[in-house]
Amino acid sequence: MKKLVPIIVILLIIISCKGEDSVSCAICNSSQTIAFEVCEESNGNASVNGEDTETLYATYIADLEAAGATCVN
Repeated sequence: MKKLVPIIVILLIIISCKGEDSVSCAICNSSQTIAFEVCEESNGNASVNGEDTETLYATYIADLEAAGATCVN
């Protein structure tokens, strides 16, 4: 029984951490735009000013940089 309690605690910690949604953001700008925020939502998509772009974050950032924008975290 004493061995079962730590196992249950560890499982509860793992399960509770999976539910956390973290959002990471970058500030992007170019010679043609003012600075704006691009965030990676929990579904993996990029959002700009809170609007989901329906494009994966990595793809969206890569496309911005290919077009001449600079993005920093």
